[in-house]
Amino acid sequence: MLKFYFHPSPNPMKVALLLEELQTPFELVAVDTFKGEQHQPEFLKINPNAKVPALDDDGVKVFDSHAILLHLAEKHQKFVPTAPARRAEMLSWLLFVATGLSPFSGQAVHFLHHAPEALPYARNRYLKEVERHYRVLDERLANAKYLTGDEYTIADMALWGWGNFAGYILGEKGLTDYPNVKRVVDEISARPAAARAQALKEKLTLKAEFDEETRRALFPQNA
Repeated sequence: MLKFYFHPSPNPMKVALLLEELQTPFELVAVDTFKGEQHQPEFLKINPNAKVPALDDDGVKVFDSHAILLHLAEKHQKFVPTAPARRAEMLSWLLFVATGLSPFSGQAVHFLHHAPEALPYARNRYLKEVERHYRVLDERLANAKYLTGDEYTIADMALWGWGNFAGYILGEKGLTDYPNVKRVVDEISARPAAARAQALKEKLTLKAEFDEETRRALFPQNA
């Protein structure tokens, strides 16, 4: 059976959403990143980069949330366009999220909430890049129902992962400055698959306290 290595953070949630949309059976394997379980030798055999999510699909090992989205969507031939022009469009927006919104969001979270000292330049740099990416996405979604026109795809699921978490970066206003992005994120959040994905964390007992052990586990290069 497919094994899904999971912690309820934005990147794994993208994959959780797709798995629930596909309604394909999977075994949920908790990786308590706050305890450093991502650095255990057995997990490193699945993902040598020591991050979640990761997948073992009957012996086929895949890591990186966007690689997993592509792997599963293409395997099941769902949530990916078949027309070449549409597929190219989907890939462009998927990788826009993968190489832009996702890493800039992660760095913004780090410097806004977890850096050992306040660094105004770093905070401004990553926050402004997150905002810029949301503006680009908002402009696209002003003229299209989804990132790939009228078709709901894995590009939208990738956006949802961090978009659903935007308040942690943008504050109480959340996505209100980006109404078209908010429309899509809210629409996806209302889908039964998203509710099931969100409920996965209720099945797990994970460390919640962000202490020195967690800091070392998440940022070992700073230890």
